[in-house]
Amino acid sequence: MNATLKRAITLVVGCLKSSAVVAALGAFGLSASVAAQDAPAPRLTLAFALKVTVGPPQEQGTVDGKRMRFVPITGGTIDGPKLHGVVLAGGGDWQALHTDGLTEVNTRYALRSDDGTVIDIVNPGVRVASPDVSARLARGELVDPTSYYFRTTPRFTVADGRYAWLRRAVFVGYGIRRPSEVEIRVFTVE
Repeated sequence: MNATLKRAITLVVGCLKSSAVVAALGAFGLSASVAAQDAPAPRLTLAFALKVTVGPPQEQGTVDGKRMRFVPITGGTIDGPKLHGVVLAGGGDWQALHTDGLTEVNTRYALRSDDGTVIDIVNPGVRVASPDVSARLARGELVDPTSYYFRTTPRFTVADGRYAWLRRAVFVGYGIRRPSEVEIRVFTVE
């Protein structure tokens, strides 16, 4: 039996852990100890960093108790071990600011790799900060990124070819808000 099939069976058994499934493993030459193994914890590998330049926020008012605003994306750069290029102007970040320090972000924009491939990115996430830190960020001050939580879950749409791997993995982003840009360090979940 090949290693991929063994891993798949082990994963199923880890989820089900029923004696009937464990007994059925004998037919494939697997022991109950293999079935009882836990899956390894995921690890993160840096894929690239986005430095996204932004324009002034456009306030939209309060909706359902949340302050709504739109932040235009004006450009930027992509640099890292797996992707290089630019952030195209024209996208944006739609934000919902809660009174308790939670900011929901929902960005959509386009990237262009060094070889000219255009890649669509949708990047929802959250930023959580104390009222003081939130006020400092809103004023455009440089704030230590360890004083707030800013994480995203980017998804990519791209044609088949060199960057199809972006459609075939899960990613998490670590966000850093600077006065005129947002840096998102994008990690592949391995």
